[in-house]
Amino acid sequence: MQSDSKQPIQIEADQGSLDQNNQSTTFSGNVIIKQGTLNIRAGSVTVSRNDKSEQLMKATGSPVKFSQELDGGKGVVNGQANTVTYSSAASLVTLTGNAKVQRGGDVAEGAVITYNTKTEVYTINGSAKSGVKSAAKSGRVSVVIQPSSTQKNK
Repeated sequence: MQSDSKQPIQIEADQGSLDQNNQSTTFSGNVIIKQGTLNIRAGSVTVSRNDKSEQLMKATGSPVKFSQELDGGKGVVNGQANTVTYSSAASLVTLTGNAKVQRGGDVAEGAVITYNTKTEVYTINGSAKSGVKSAAKSGRVSVVIQPSSTQKNK
């Protein structure tokens, strides 16, 4: 939800360390992040601010998992990847490595998935791997789109 970015960020973890000079905080061990309806679970998370005071987050895990309610009662989006980065200023979530996003019955998989939280637009990229027969393992993009429930069967 767009209103999520105006909510406080709550972080829980087994350990945490703060680097005042570099304006970054690292959390490790069963990290849980909540901001409004956005929920992220990861093994390790680094939160930092750049020179413009914009927040940047990098989460790693096996895998990192996230979920967020969509505006207008459009349901929930779920995702997972080996690494997830989030830029609050750009409103971009980037999933890298075995990336997967699911919304209802629709599923997108690729090497990298970029999700704009304001526009709800996804960009999916594969990675070139040869000699593999399945789309998910070949490095190609894989998308499954369910038929609209409002269509009439003829």
